[in-house]
Amino acid sequence: MSSNPFDKKTPIPNVKNIIVVGSGKGGVGKSTVSLNLAVALSKLDLKAGLLDADLYGPSIPRLTGTIYLKPELNKDNKLIPIRRYGINLMSMGHLVEEESPLVWRGPMLFKAIEQFFRDVHWGNLDVLVIDLPPGTGDVALTIAQKVPVSGAIVVSTPQNLSLTDTKKALNMFRQIEIPVIGVVENMSYYLSDKSNKVDQEKKIELFPRGQIDIYLKEKKINKLAIIPFHPNVGLSCEAGVPLLESQPDSEEGKAILLLAEKVKSHLLKEFKAT
Repeated sequence: MSSNPFDKKTPIPNVKNIIVVGSGKGGVGKSTVSLNLAVALSKLDLKAGLLDADLYGPSIPRLTGTIYLKPELNKDNKLIPIRRYGINLMSMGHLVEEESPLVWRGPMLFKAIEQFFRDVHWGNLDVLVIDLPPGTGDVALTIAQKVPVSGAIVVSTPQNLSLTDTKKALNMFRQIEIPVIGVVENMSYYLSDKSNKVDQEKKIELFPRGQIDIYLKEKKINKLAIIPFHPNVGLSCEAGVPLLESQPDSEEGKAILLLAEKVKSHLLKEFKAT
């Protein structure tokens, strides 16, 4: 019998593919990317869901305006995900009050993740996007051990401070045997157009550009998207409306839709999305 803990994986019923979105550090926009990726995939005719696996700091309920909604139980006593913006949603933030801290040790955390997989009626999904907590902690390891994951996306900002932690996340996925689809460079630049003329637009880099491109090329890792910064992203988050709904034709929205197209193409090629 194999002693490899990654050999004992059980698929989530009726979920064809699982994509995890991680980051080496917080503050890089990972949850915003996760949400908008799931919404964009649904707009590309995939049945999509989003699991907020950041149990200690769930943000998806606020990002989707569902902070006061509670999931109901079906006849089999399984939680029914909240439906919003064309995707199925589930988060610890839908089960506990926003200001209530989870003072949990590891075993309780592991059990909660397992329940999100087995005690939620996800329905028929082509892809379930999982928004991981930042860092390289227990949640990613638990997910890798419990369910088959089609691939991982790592979100980073351009500077070396972020790249250092991005490398850790990429190495973590390699160690836990989750294939890396690629990296998203978020908040890459700010597009200034004071004259409102397209030919005079200027890209203002908010962070000092580090060696992320050199590193990705050296390691043969795909850069899936370059997403610019814009105040509209923050406004959408505060309003609880995904950018793909509020500003789909913005440069940021177009970048996320391109990301979704690449992810869909990857799934169609490598796995079984329909």
